[in-house]
Amino acid sequence: MTPLSGITVLTLEHAIAAPFCTRQLADLGARVIKIERPGVGDFARGYDSRTRGLSSHFVWTNRSKESLTLDVKHPEAANVLKALVAKADVIVQNLAPGAAARLGLSEAALRPAHPRVILCDISGYGSDGPYRDRKAYDLLIQSEAGFLSVTGTPDEGVKAGISIADIAAGMYAFTGILTALYDRERTGQGRHLDISMLESMAEWMGFPMYYAMDGQTPPPRAGAAHATIFPYGPFRAGDGRAVMFGLQNEREWAIFCDRVLEFPALATDARFDANVKRVAHRADLTEIIHAAFAALTAETVVERLDTAGIANARVRDMAELWSHPQLAARDRWRDVASPAGPLPALRPPAGGDRMDAIPALGEHTNAILTELGFNQATLRASGAV
Repeated sequence: MTPLSGITVLTLEHAIAAPFCTRQLADLGARVIKIERPGVGDFARGYDSRTRGLSSHFVWTNRSKESLTLDVKHPEAANVLKALVAKADVIVQNLAPGAAARLGLSEAALRPAHPRVILCDISGYGSDGPYRDRKAYDLLIQSEAGFLSVTGTPDEGVKAGISIADIAAGMYAFTGILTALYDRERTGQGRHLDISMLESMAEWMGFPMYYAMDGQTPPPRAGAAHATIFPYGPFRAGDGRAVMFGLQNEREWAIFCDRVLEFPALATDARFDANVKRVAHRADLTEIIHAAFAALTAETVVERLDTAGIANARVRDMAELWSHPQLAARDRWRDVASPAGPLPALRPPAGGDRMDAIPALGEHTNAILTELGFNQATLRASGAV
């Protein structure tokens, strides 16, 4: 028995935020029925073809789901949708603003007949307010949430290299649904979740917001280094490779000067004897650190840092992440089936080892229609599926 065995999730989803949420539910054993447009499907299927002919985004966020093609705007689709809703414990959607309500999937329309259902709406800005109807993509939300103002170099703001706003919203939707399922066990009542990408990202921006409270100067953009703690970031060794390390307190600063730089007197240098001073004089200190590392390889720097008990990491690329020794040692990889054959996938971080196939478009349409008692041939002939 998986934790969510017996829970059915109906999802009208595309792109990343909702699919990432529902994949977490599928990982824990929920049955996730994904409605897709006939002939086209979730438009994330077409983002690229980098994963052996499949879209990297789609492969990442859609394993263990059932794909049902259904033209939800077709007159004959309404009864199919109604039957699916009747089976669902959870309904998730991240359609365009207002689209779910037009399909009869609003809280007001469903709650009287389905008091136990959990409705989760994911949108850019939420269900009300002046921004409600604005289109919202990940980079746009990163911009609205101030993320670009604190990320990048002094000369240029830079977006995150992954869909961080989508992921934030997807994870808040996931944890909200789990909480709602738990609450339903106690009360017998479902709940409506209104998840906003902007609000999710704004929550994650708590540190820089408080740092800049009451008009104070916000954290500077510091590239890959920490904006307000120094030294904490990547530093070049003599072989040209970068080593990432960070100091958290004055005790570690003294140890770093003594055992890593082999320059113990630096610890009491008046320019650097407190974190705020090191931040203010980061250019001078960076020059000193690089001079000390000039005759060392990255491997030697890491050895010194490890011996000194200073937290550090290698600056890895994607190829090195695929072959990361820690992931291999902890047996984190599994193969999942897909239309392109078996593909490697990471086991879920919080457990739940259900890792079923990534579905082909409409792969489960016939089986689901038969289960619901609908005539497949008639619906296909009409263009509803």
